[in-house]
Amino acid sequence: MIVSFDLDETLFVNPEKVPTEDNLNFPLNKIYKDRLRKGTSELLKWINNNNIELWIYTTSFRSERYIKSIFRHYGIKIDNIINGKRHEKEIQKNNTERLPSKYPAKYHIDLHIDDEISVYQNGISYGFRVYLLKENDILWTENIKNEILRIKKIT
Repeated sequence: MIVSFDLDETLFVNPEKVPTEDNLNFPLNKIYKDRLRKGTSELLKWINNNNIELWIYTTSFRSERYIKSIFRHYGIKIDNIINGKRHEKEIQKNNTERLPSKYPAKYHIDLHIDDEISVYQNGISYGFRVYLLKENDILWTENIKNEILRIKKIT
């Protein structure tokens, strides 16, 4: 099974709006300024420990090195990363028609977690599963675990 997460406003959040994980210790907190949503470490470690591939699928152009490194400092292993550059190269290519900003089905991703309603709507249109994460979803980690377990049963 493969589960992917968006970064901005999904895992990386504004600490003034959404509770966050403890900041990394100095000097790492100066290198990695992105703040993880509270519960991210526990959920992603649960995914790591349950024989599920953990991917990041983001439209941002952060480097794969940066993304893998920040999560590694929280004790989380990321198996694969699709950033904006890779998406443009592998999905959009030379198509004149604009394709969805994310297309998890191309990578055989079983569940994508995102905060954008447009990604959720594209999931319906293009046939891929999206868990729509809302900013104030206090049970988000349990809800995602339950959705992963539900999907595992049916696949």
